[in-house]
Amino acid sequence: MKRILGLDLGTTSIGWALVNEAENDNETSSIVRLGVRVNPLTADEKSNFEKGKAITTNAERQKRHTARINLQRYKLRRQNLYNCLKEYGWFGNNALFEEGKASTFETYKLRAKAAEEEISLHELARVLFMLNKKRGYKSNRKANNKEDGQLFDGMTIAKKLSEEHLTPAEYSLQLLNKGKRFTQGYYRSDLNAELERIWNEQKKYYPEILTDEFKEQLKGKTKVNTNKIFLAKHHIYSADLKGSDKKMQSLKWRVEALRQQVDKEILVYVISDLNGQIANTSGLLGAISDRSKELYFNKQTVGQYLWASLEENPHISIKNKPFYRQDYLDEFEKIWETQAAFHKQLTPELKQKIRDVIIFYQRPLKSKKGLISVCELEQRKVKTVIDGKEKEITIGPKVAPKSSPVFQEFRIWQNINNLLLINNDTNEKRSLNEEERNLLYQELSIKAKLSKTDALKVLNKNGKQWELNYKEIEGNRTQAILFDCYNRIITLTGHEECNFKKLKASEIRHYVTTIFKRLGFNTDILDFNPLLEKHELEKQPMYMLWHLLYSYESDNSRTGNNSLLRKLETTFGFPEEYATVLCDVVFEDDYSNLSVKAMRNILPSLQAGDDYSQACAHAGYNHSRRSLTKDELEEKVYKDKLELLPKNSLRNPVVEKILNQMINVINTIVTEYGKPDEIRIEMARELKSSAAEREKTTRAISQANTENQRIRDILEKDFALSYISRNDIIKYKLYEELEANGFKTLYSGTYIPKEKLFSKDFDVEHIIPKARLFDDSFSNKTLEARNINIAKSNKTAFDFIKGEYGDEGAEVYKKKLDMLLSKDVISKAKYNKLLMSEADIPSEFIERDLRNTQYIAKKAYEILSELVRTVTPTTGEITNRLREDWQLVDVMKELNFEKYQKLGLAEVVEDRDGRKIKRIKDWTKRNDHRHHAMDALTIAFTKPAFIQYLNNLNARSNKSSSIYAIENKELHRDDNKLKFNAPIPINEFRVAAKQHLSSILISIKAKNKVMTQNVNKIKTKHGIIKKIQLTPRGALHNDTIYGTKKRPIIKKVKVGAALDELTINKISSQAIREALLKRLSEYSGDAKKAFTGKNSLEKNPIYLNIEKTKVVPTSVKTVEWETYHPIRKAITPDLKIDKVIDKGAKDVLKARLETFNGDAKKAFSNLDENPIYLDEAKKITLKTVSVEGVLSAIPLHTLKNQAGEPIIGKDGKPVLGNYVQTSNNHHIAFYTDEKGNLQDKAVSFFEAAERKSQGLPIVDKNYNHDKGWRFLFTMKQNEYFVFPNEATGFIPSEVDLMDEANYSIISPNLYRVQKVSRIEKGASVSRDYWFRHHLETILNDDSRLKNSTFKRINSLKPLEGIIKVRINSIGKIVAVGEYD
Repeated sequence: MKRILGLDLGTTSIGWALVNEAENDNETSSIVRLGVRVNPLTADEKSNFEKGKAITTNAERQKRHTARINLQRYKLRRQNLYNCLKEYGWFGNNALFEEGKASTFETYKLRAKAAEEEISLHELARVLFMLNKKRGYKSNRKANNKEDGQLFDGMTIAKKLSEEHLTPAEYSLQLLNKGKRFTQGYYRSDLNAELERIWNEQKKYYPEILTDEFKEQLKGKTKVNTNKIFLAKHHIYSADLKGSDKKMQSLKWRVEALRQQVDKEILVYVISDLNGQIANTSGLLGAISDRSKELYFNKQTVGQYLWASLEENPHISIKNKPFYRQDYLDEFEKIWETQAAFHKQLTPELKQKIRDVIIFYQRPLKSKKGLISVCELEQRKVKTVIDGKEKEITIGPKVAPKSSPVFQEFRIWQNINNLLLINNDTNEKRSLNEEERNLLYQELSIKAKLSKTDALKVLNKNGKQWELNYKEIEGNRTQAILFDCYNRIITLTGHEECNFKKLKASEIRHYVTTIFKRLGFNTDILDFNPLLEKHELEKQPMYMLWHLLYSYESDNSRTGNNSLLRKLETTFGFPEEYATVLCDVVFEDDYSNLSVKAMRNILPSLQAGDDYSQACAHAGYNHSRRSLTKDELEEKVYKDKLELLPKNSLRNPVVEKILNQMINVINTIVTEYGKPDEIRIEMARELKSSAAEREKTTRAISQANTENQRIRDILEKDFALSYISRNDIIKYKLYEELEANGFKTLYSGTYIPKEKLFSKDFDVEHIIPKARLFDDSFSNKTLEARNINIAKSNKTAFDFIKGEYGDEGAEVYKKKLDMLLSKDVISKAKYNKLLMSEADIPSEFIERDLRNTQYIAKKAYEILSELVRTVTPTTGEITNRLREDWQLVDVMKELNFEKYQKLGLAEVVEDRDGRKIKRIKDWTKRNDHRHHAMDALTIAFTKPAFIQYLNNLNARSNKSSSIYAIENKELHRDDNKLKFNAPIPINEFRVAAKQHLSSILISIKAKNKVMTQNVNKIKTKHGIIKKIQLTPRGALHNDTIYGTKKRPIIKKVKVGAALDELTINKISSQAIREALLKRLSEYSGDAKKAFTGKNSLEKNPIYLNIEKTKVVPTSVKTVEWETYHPIRKAITPDLKIDKVIDKGAKDVLKARLETFNGDAKKAFSNLDENPIYLDEAKKITLKTVSVEGVLSAIPLHTLKNQAGEPIIGKDGKPVLGNYVQTSNNHHIAFYTDEKGNLQDKAVSFFEAAERKSQGLPIVDKNYNHDKGWRFLFTMKQNEYFVFPNEATGFIPSEVDLMDEANYSIISPNLYRVQKVSRIEKGASVSRDYWFRHHLETILNDDSRLKNSTFKRINSLKPLEGIIKVRINSIGKIVAVGEYD
C-alpha cells in the first residue's frame, strides 16, 4: 500500500488529498483525509499576478517610508545648520521666522536681495535655512522615470537662437545646409515659441481651422494623435515626405510656414511634427530645463526668479516647480560671494562646511548587491555563526544581469538548440544542424528577435513547407539596443538614415564598421567573445561599454551625464554630440538565474549543439533533480520536513507566499499523518505561465467571457434555450465558424439549418478522435452530421475524407481548408489537425505541458523533491478526464443542492434529450472552496500509467506496446466508451468522497500580528550599532489628514416624561430652559411627575411672563455642538459642491457650474489654464476647498506656531491638530457585564499597536473588571466562529468541537469573520458584523442567502452562544474559545 499526497496548487488556494493506493489485488485503496488551505493574497496581489504585472507588495509602504526618511534627513540638515550657525554666533535677538503684518514673503525678498546687496548675518541665516529646504533636482540615470521626459542642457544653442532671432527649424536648416546632419535638442519653450509663430501666421489663411478651441484640443498631444485629430475634425491628411532628403524637406516646410501660406496637408504635418517634439520634451524634467533656461537668459538666481513671480502675483503657486541642483548651487555661490565682501566671518572653510557638509550633502545610493541571488548551479551551503546563532547560508557567485553580453549570448544558443524544424508535408521534426545554427546565431547576435517567418528565410526554408516550434526567437537585446544607437550616431554624422530591419546582420555589421572606421571610432565595440578568460573577457571594449552604461548613475552636472560623456569620448572616441545618444540607453531589466562563471562553463557545449541539460552535464552540473542518476536518487537523503523559503529569496513575493503556504500544509500533514511515499501535483495554469503569458491569458479570458455572453444572449433570444450549457456555446461558435463555408459541414458538405443546430442530427465532432489523441481543445472540434460522425468512427478527418471520397475529394477538401485559413476563419492549429493522418498524430502531447520550464513550476518540484523520491506532475485536462470517468463531476452540486433548494434557488430542469438535470441558479462549483479538495482527490489517484497512456493514445493499436498493456489493466469499456478504472468501486468511491468533503473545514491564515521585532543596524565610526525596533504590520491610520470644526445640531424635543435635566440644559431659549428646570426641581427631578398627567403643559401650562400671555410650547428646540473634521480637497469634476463648507466658495463653484451648463467635467478640469477666481482683480484663484469630512478622528500632533512653540487655546490647553481616522479595527473584544449581558468594545489597529509598544497586552481582558465585567473572547477578521442553529437544533456548547467525527455537523454552522464595524455616536452604538460561511469563495450579499452563505449582524443578541475555534493549516480544530 502506498501513501499518496495529491496537491491542487492554485494562486489563492491549495487543495490536498491524502490517500492509500492499493499496489496489488489484496489491498484496498482508501481516502485518509481531504482539505483546503486558502492563501492570504490581497485582491491586488492576485489580480496583478494573474495579469502578469510586476508585483511590489510593499511599493506604497516604501513610497511613504521614503517620504518620512526625506523629511527626517531635512530636519537633520536643518539642525546641523542651526548648530553650525549658532557656534559662529550668527543669531541675534530677532526671530528666525517671518512675523508681523506684510511679512509673508519677507525671506523670499531677502533671498533675492542677498545675491546683489548686503544683508545682515542674521538675515543670511534665514536665507540659508530656506536654501536648505529646497535643494533642487539631482539627476540619477538609473532612477529617472522615463515618463518625466528628458533633462536637457543646451544653453549655447538657446543663446544663439535668441541672439539671431532664429527658431529651432531655421537653425537646424542652417546646419543641414552646411553639411551637418546632427540634429540639435531644443528647449521646450523654444519649440513652443516656434509653434506659436507658425499658428499665428497660418491662422491668417485658415481661421476656420486654427481656432483657439482647436488649439486647446491639440495641446500635449503626440505626433500621431495630432494627425488623428486633424483627420477626425477637419478631414485633412498629413503631407507625405518624399524625396531622398526627408529631414531637409521637413525643416523647409516648417520654415515656410513661419512666413507664408502653406497647403493644408503641409500645415498638418508641420503642426504634428512640432507637437510631437514638444510632447517628447514634456514632463517634470522638460519643465526643469525650461525654468533653468529662463534663469540663464534673465540673469537671475532661483531666489530672484521666485521673488519676481511673487511680486507680480502674490497668489501664484510656486510649489512643485523645482530647478536643477546646479542652479541652487550657483545661487549659493553668488549669495556667498556677495555677502563675503561685507562680512569677514564668511571664510572659505565655513563656506565649504555649510555647502558641502550640510546643505548640499547627499550620500551615494546604497548598493543593492546584497539582494541579488546566488547562482543556482555554483551555490553551496555553509554553516556560520550570526548573532551567536549557528545558521546555514548560501554562498557562491551572484547571478548575472540579463543585459550582460554573456547572458545574451547564452540565451541565444539555448534558444537555437531548442528549435525544431517541422516538415508540414511529412510532419517530421528535427533539430537544426551546425550550419543552420550558425546562420541563425549570426542573425540573432545583433537583433533583438526574429519572427518565425524571418528565421525560416535565414535558414532558406519555404514557409509553406516548413514550420518552427517557436513563433519568435529572442536575440541579443543588448547588442540590438547598442546598434540602434550606432545607427542614430551615423545619421547624425551626415549619413542617410538606414533601416536596419531590412538588412541582414552581416550587412549591418559591414555598414557600421565601415563608417565607424572612417570617423575614427573604436570598432572593437561591435564584437564580443564570451569564451575568453574572466579578466580578458572584461577587458573587451564591447563589455566595457556595456558595463559603463549599465553601472553609471550620475554626477553633479545639470543633466548628471557630463562624466559619462567624457568617458565615452576618451575611452571609445565618441565626441560629446554623438555620445549623448548613448547616455539615454536603457538595457533589459532583471537578473538571470545563473552566474557568468556557470554560463561560460556551459556555453561551449551549447555552441556544439547540446541542449541545456546535456550542456550542464558536460560542464559538471546537475541542472535539476530530474537530471540525477538512479544511483544518486537511491543515495539521496530526504528531509523529514520542508524548510520555509527565506523572505525575499524569490523574485516574486506572491510566488513566495504560495510556495510557503504549500510548505506549511505539507509539514502539518507530515506531523499528523506521517510522510507520504509519493506526491502528485497539478498546478494552476497561471502558476506555470510567464508574466507575459499570464497577461495574455487574462486578456483572452476577458474577451472569451464577453464573447460567451454574446452567444448566451443569442441562444436565449433566437433559440429560446432556457438551460444553456458550455457545450451549447461551443456548438454555436463552431456553427458561426462554418458561415464562410455557407454553413455546410467540412467533411460531407451537409447544410446545417439554424433550427436544426441543437437537434440530434448534428454533433460536435473531434477532428482527431479522443481515442487517438487526448485533445479536447476548440481547435480539435467541428460540426458534422451524426451519421457521418458515426461513419468516421476513430479515423482522423483527413483519413476519413481520403477513404470516403478518394484523392480527388481530398484535394477539394484541402482547397476548402486553404480558403478558410486565408480568411482567418480557422486557426493554423485547426488547419493542421484537419489535414493530419493517423501516422502524423503526435506522441507526448501531454508531456509538453508536464515538462514545464517556468520558474514557479521548477521551484515547486525542487522543493517537493527534497521530501519524497517521486513527484509526479499532472495536468488539468487529465484531472477533468478522470473526474468524468469516475462520475465525480456533479458531486459538488449534489452536496450543495439541498441547501439551495430550501432557499428556492435550485430547480430540476429537463434537457433537450428529456433527462432531468439538477441546477442551482447563478452557482458554479467554484463558489465552494471544496472543489479544490475534489480535484486533489482525483490528482492523488492519478497513476503515472494514466498519464503515459493518455500521452501516447495512438500507440494503442500495437498490442505488444506498454500502452496496450495499460489499457487492458487500467481501463474498462462502459457504454462502448473506454473509461479508467476507479481506485475504489464507483458507488463506494462517490459515497466516500461525499463523506470526506462534508467533513472539510476550510483553513485560512488569519493575520494576527500587530508588530514585528526588527533589528536596525546603524554604521558609525565606532562600529555597528544594533537597535531593536517594533514595526507595525499595517497602517496605523488612514492617509487623509482632517481639521476640526464645530457645528450646531438642532432638534425638536417634546416636553414629557423623557425630558431630563441634561436635555433641558440643551434648550436654546434661556427663558424656557429656566422655566422647565424650575418645574423639574419642584418635583425632585422626576420628569414624569413634572410634565405628564395633571402637570402636562396642556393641563398645567408654564408661563413665561407675569401677564401669563406667553407659555412654554409642547415641543422645544435644543441645540448641541457637534465636533466634525473637515478635509481640504482639490476641485475636480467629481467634487460634491453641497459638501463644501465655505458658503462663498460654494457660491463661486455653483456659478462656475452654471456657466458650463452643469457639465462638471468642463467646469472643473484644467484649472491651470482656465482658473476659478475668488478675486479676479487680485488674481486669487480657487483650487482646493474644505468639505465635510468625518465625525470621528484622533489628533496626531500638538499644533505649533512658526517659532516651534505649542499653540495654546482659550481654555489654556494646547491646540491639537492633524486629525486622522484610525485604520481598520484590529479586533472586537466581547465581555459579559455585571448583569450577565453581552457587551462589546472595538479596538483599532492604532490602539492595538500602541498597547503593544507600551508592553501592554493587546487584548485588555481586565476592561471594566472593577464594574463586574468578565472577558469572553475577541473577534478578528478571518477568525472562525461556530453558530447555534435554531432550525436544526445545533448547539455548539453541547458538541465536542475537537472531535473530527463531528465535523460534518459543525461545517454547516461554521462562519468566518469577513468584516467588523462598531461606531459609537454619543450614547448609541452602530454595529455591522459580517460573517461568511467557511465554504463560500465569494461574499454574495443576496438577502435570500442571509444566514446560509453569510450572516450580517447588527446587534449583540444573535452573537449569544457562538463559540470561537482555531483551525490549523490542514483544517483541524486545534483550539476552542479564546486563544493566543
